[in-house]
Amino acid sequence: MKRRLTLHFPRDAVHLPITYRLAVDFDIAAKILRAQIAPNQSGTMVVELSGDIDELEAAEAWLEAQGLALNRAPGQIVIDRERCVDCGICTSVCPSGALSCSAPAWQLAFDAQRCLVCEQCIPSCPLAAIALVLDPNQ
Repeated sequence: MKRRLTLHFPRDAVHLPITYRLAVDFDIAAKILRAQIAPNQSGTMVVELSGDIDELEAAEAWLEAQGLALNRAPGQIVIDRERCVDCGICTSVCPSGALSCSAPAWQLAFDAQRCLVCEQCIPSCPLAAIALVLDPNQ
């Protein structure tokens, strides 16, 4: 099973070997999708965890016990087709291939099933046509 989490590190927890402990203690594979962590500062890491469901739940409890705040809100990426000009810049930063632009139409295509919601595409869009929506009904 896979889960996507955003881990929020307090200042005193940035030194912890999180991915190592997840692998060794819980047999969880942690794929780091984005990280912004600096020594002696708070930080954020977006990870995709893979493993047994029971081990994933135990690992999440352990992460919280270490003082990390977990964001489990799945959210989804939404593209404003009115603003998008199909420049394709976002396709270059998409690690899962959910965003693509190919001949002959050269129009941006978005495959929501492949999207990891890593949010790397959001800052790459020069027209702010990509957004994260936490509640899809809004």
